[in-house]
Amino acid sequence: MENENNLIFGVKPVIEAINAGKEIDKLYIQRDISGSGLSELRNAIKKAKLPFSHVPIQKLNKMTSSNHQGVIGLISPIELHDMETLVPGLFEAGKVPLLMVLDKITDVRNFGAIARTAECAGVDALIVPKRESAQINGDAIKTSAGALNQIPVCKVNNLTDAVMFLQASGIKIVACTEKTDDSIYDTNYTDPTAIVMGNEERGVSNQILKIADTKGKIPLFGEIGSLNVSVAAGIIAYEAIKQRR
Repeated sequence: MENENNLIFGVKPVIEAINAGKEIDKLYIQRDISGSGLSELRNAIKKAKLPFSHVPIQKLNKMTSSNHQGVIGLISPIELHDMETLVPGLFEAGKVPLLMVLDKITDVRNFGAIARTAECAGVDALIVPKRESAQINGDAIKTSAGALNQIPVCKVNNLTDAVMFLQASGIKIVACTEKTDDSIYDTNYTDPTAIVMGNEERGVSNQILKIADTKGKIPLFGEIGSLNVSVAAGIIAYEAIKQRR
């Protein structure tokens, strides 16, 4: 079962948590559920733009033995930050922002490992989508060696829109991808930069590749055709740090 300290369950308690602005990572709703309060719940979810999944009751029962009434919310164990407030604040503080955008990284341990490396490298924030992204749970925090309690994390409704906001803010978008002939070592990272790391299977999405300012791949010299995404994130992050030093 999940750590019940990170759960909120029951229709009314979940509605109250949403309306109170609690940091809810994800909601699980029983398939074919019926009963009072569901219309209000769905309206609250829609208004807050929260990610949710319809799941069989067996999954909910595995998460808690309490009376969940067909609704369970996972509360984020860390404070989340608003990207549109954080980015201007970095410039106002006199920083040259270095951000990392995680395009649908779904493995919790990869996410935690990237957070650990990013924090050690001095990356200013991680930007992730609310949907199709690894849960920020105990495993993620443990794998990050506590870095997720240190580095700001921004969750956004639409990653493509977020990237366009970064560009409009004067931040260069560098997509780390195999779908290019250019090397990550050919890019200048001394300007305000956001590095995009892609999904473990599909890489950076086509939508973001189309609008990225530059693309770069990590040279490979062995027989295996790709690196683990958390290792790749470390390589490109420290190339940026090398140039900035």
